[in-house]
Amino acid sequence: MKQKFISNLILLLALNLLIKPVYILGIDAEVQNRVGPQIYGSYAALISLSFLLNILLDLGIQNYNTRNISRYTHLLAKHFPRIIVLRFMMVFLYMAVLLGAGYLMGYRDVQIKHLALLGLNQALAAFILFFRSNLSGLHLFKQDSLVSVLDRALLIIMMGALLWGGFTSSAFDITWFIWGQTIAYSAAFLVSLYLVLRQSGKFNPIYDKAFNAMILKNSMPYALLFFVMSIYYRSDSIMLERLLGDGDYYAGVYAMGFRLFEAANMIAYLFAILLLPIFARLLREKKSVESVAKLAFKILFSGSMILAFTCYFFDTTILELRYSTEIEVAAPIFGILMFSFVFFAISYVFGTLMTAAGQLRQLNIIAVAGMVLNVGLNLLLIWEWKAFGCAIASFSAHALVAVVQVYLSVKFFKFKKDPRLLIQIGLFVLGLITLAWLSTIIEANEMLKVGVFMFGGLVLSLVTGLFQIGGIIELVRSRE
Repeated sequence: MKQKFISNLILLLALNLLIKPVYILGIDAEVQNRVGPQIYGSYAALISLSFLLNILLDLGIQNYNTRNISRYTHLLAKHFPRIIVLRFMMVFLYMAVLLGAGYLMGYRDVQIKHLALLGLNQALAAFILFFRSNLSGLHLFKQDSLVSVLDRALLIIMMGALLWGGFTSSAFDITWFIWGQTIAYSAAFLVSLYLVLRQSGKFNPIYDKAFNAMILKNSMPYALLFFVMSIYYRSDSIMLERLLGDGDYYAGVYAMGFRLFEAANMIAYLFAILLLPIFARLLREKKSVESVAKLAFKILFSGSMILAFTCYFFDTTILELRYSTEIEVAAPIFGILMFSFVFFAISYVFGTLMTAAGQLRQLNIIAVAGMVLNVGLNLLLIWEWKAFGCAIASFSAHALVAVVQVYLSVKFFKFKKDPRLLIQIGLFVLGLITLAWLSTIIEANEMLKVGVFMFGGLVLSLVTGLFQIGGIIELVRSRE
C-alpha cells in the first residue's frame, strides 16, 4: 500500500503541478487583472455561493462511494447505473435552490445569469468527481490522475487564446471565462464517463427508490460534513461581498491571497484522493495505518510549512509577480491565509483517515465547531478589519479542526508515541524561523532571497528527516 501510494502520488503531483498552478496563477489571476477587483470580487462571491450549495449535488455520495467501492469492487456494476440517475435528479434540486437563494440575496440580471452558468458548471464538476471516485475506488489512479487535470488543461488553452492570442480586440468579459469553464467541464464529463463505463460494462440507467433511500441514508453524514466544511471554507467571500458597502472590492482583494491558498490546496487535496481508498482497504484488512499516515503527514507538513513561511515573509514580493494593483492591501491577508493552509493540509491526512474509518459523528462535531468559530469571528472582525478579519477567522477555524483531528486520530488508532517526530518538527520549525530572520538582515535581491529560503527549507526538511528522498525511492521500488 505504501508503494502504491507513493508511486501514484508522484504521477498525480507531476500532472497537477504542471497544469493547475498554470491555471490558477496564469489564467485565473490574469482574468482578475483584466476585469478588475470589483467585477472579479462579484464573480468570486457568486462562485463561492455555487460551491456552498453544491452539497445538494452530492449529499455525501462521492465519499461514501469511494469508501464502498474500494472495499467491495464488485458493487460498481450494480451501484453506478442507480447512482447516476439519482444524481441527475439532484441537479434539478440544486439549480432550484441555488437560483432561489441568489434571488433572495439580492442578485439580479447579469448576476443571476452568471449564477445559473456557475451552477451548471458545479453540476458537471460533481459528476466528474463522482466518476473519479469510482476510478479511485478501483485503484485506477493513473486514469484518475489524467481526468483530474483535463478540464483545467482545456481551459488554459481556450482562455490563453482569448487573453493573449489576439483573437479579439474587445476588453475581456468575465462571461467568456464562465462559458469556457462550461465547455471544459463538459469535455471532462464525457471522458470520465467513458472510462467508468469501460469498467462497469453495459450501462442501463435504473431508478431504484429503495436503493436511493438506502444510499442517501448512508451518505447523509458525509453530506453534513461536506456542507459544514464548505461554510467555513467558502463563506468568507460571500460575507464580504454582501455585508460591506464596498464588499465587491474587498472580496476581490481577498481573492488575490485566496487564489494562491487554493492553488496549494489543490495539490494537498490529491493526498486525500489517494489516501481515502488506501486507508479504507487497510482498515478492512485490519492492517495498521500508522506508517502511511505518518508518511503523508511528514510530506504535507514539511512542504506546507516551507510554503507558508515563504509567503508570509515575502508576501509583497510574491504578489508583485502576478498583480499590479492593491498589493499592499492584499499582502497581509495572503500571509495569514498561507499559514491556514498548513492546518488545512494536515486535515487532509487525519480527516481522511477518520472518514475511511467511518467516524463521521466525530468529524461532524469538529466541523460544526470550526464553522461556528469561523462565522462568529467573521461577524466580529469583518466590519473593522474587512478582508484581513476574514483571514484571521479562516486561520482560527482551520487550526481548531486540524488539532482536534490529530488528537482523536492518535488516540483512536493507538499511534505509538514518537518523541523523535516531535524533535524533528521542533528543529525544522526553528530552522525555518532562523532562515526567515537571516533573510531580513541580509541585503540581496528579493527573488533571490525567496529562492534561497525555499531551498534552505527543503534542505532542513531533509536534514531533520521529515522528508526522506531515499526512503521514498525505496518505497517505490519495494513490494509488499
